[in-house]
Amino acid sequence: MTLVCLIFIVLLKGVYSEMCGGCGGEITNPSPFISHVIHPVARQSATLFLFHETLHLFNQLCFTMSDEVGALVFDFGSHSLRAGFAGEDNPKLDIASLVGLIPSTETKPARRIIGQNIFVPRGGMELQPFLKDGLEPAWNTKNHREKIAEVLFEKFKIPAFYVAKNAALTCFANGRHTGLVLDSGAIHTSAIPVYDGLVLTQEIIRSPLAGDFLLQQTQRLIDELNIDLVPYYKVASKEPVNEREPPKWKKRANLPETTTSYENYMVKNLLQDFVASVLQVSDERYDQSQADTFPMVGYEFPNGCNFDLGHERFQLPEALFDPSILLESGGSSMLSMSHIVASSISLCDIDIRPSLYNNVVVVGGTSLITGFTDRLQRDLNMKTPPSMRLKVNFPSTAAERRYSSWIGGSILGSLGTFQQMWISSNEYNELGKGCVDKKCA
Repeated sequence: MTLVCLIFIVLLKGVYSEMCGGCGGEITNPSPFISHVIHPVARQSATLFLFHETLHLFNQLCFTMSDEVGALVFDFGSHSLRAGFAGEDNPKLDIASLVGLIPSTETKPARRIIGQNIFVPRGGMELQPFLKDGLEPAWNTKNHREKIAEVLFEKFKIPAFYVAKNAALTCFANGRHTGLVLDSGAIHTSAIPVYDGLVLTQEIIRSPLAGDFLLQQTQRLIDELNIDLVPYYKVASKEPVNEREPPKWKKRANLPETTTSYENYMVKNLLQDFVASVLQVSDERYDQSQADTFPMVGYEFPNGCNFDLGHERFQLPEALFDPSILLESGGSSMLSMSHIVASSISLCDIDIRPSLYNNVVVVGGTSLITGFTDRLQRDLNMKTPPSMRLKVNFPSTAAERRYSSWIGGSILGSLGTFQQMWISSNEYNELGKGCVDKKCA
């Protein structure tokens, strides 16, 4: 029997074949099931649509697999959706947490698009985020978890289900049952203590200093430099120009009239590439005179405009570690990376603090910025009590750091004892949604 769960959804082979109305992540003629469940403008319905289509794609793959594979693992985040088979090292699917909504015309019905198809410019297509903060962040409430189970069992008729907190799975992926998980993602950075596999929800500390904040600061710098951000899809050709010279490029012909949401998303992708390519966290507190001694790094924008950046590439990410550098009112009151770690641990019982300091696990896309972990180690050393031993751990590869909670789910879903953990449909029908909180700690 093949099963799927969410962060595990467990499904039988072929269980969805009769209700899948499309393939390849795009539906042109939605089935009655989808038309009934999905409304094109509702966020919850957009989530159901994407989830349904993801299950459809994996349902096709299940026919090529042996019965040894038991679970599908889903990790829904505010930036992307990761999904794959339990027991594998990496997810099979990693797509943006967006649904493209194309309005109907006189000749074509309304369509909904997911995956790589959303990058194609289409007239009138709105890009809508289908969730915020993921389906099961550590601070999710009992009601939210029960609602997820209700939808999956009653709408999707899944045979079994299990949901786990991402911080606990991150610890599991790193060979630990106890630790302090620092997860720096798109919307926020969280310090989440985990003790013996249980997330201590009352001691979680969050900060808005994360990926999206960094993109906002980068956008301001680019505006100050008078750089016109032209997304890749608009550029037909370009000519080489000297540094800081006006670009020479030609716009692609016959482009459809795109929406503001599509334009903003493509610009955001460009900013993310700039951040990953240029920015670096300094080893010590930012000092412009010292930063100017480092070699400049060049970056070429899609339209051919190119700039060499010096101290600016250190100044932007410095706010993650020293919010007082921000000029905005109240900026200095936000919590830095080291501050949220130390604050979260200080809220925990004194007996478990040594274990938390000794097992700080760093994950999340924002933590991939060059120099992030080295600076965190330095700043935490200054905040760690002399009686404590600090050890900062982070996965060795970018994929492991980005997919840490999914990998933990993959490990858990492949264990022989997993059948004792999940909630079966019979169990749900007998005990109701109250069993979710009892079985999924």
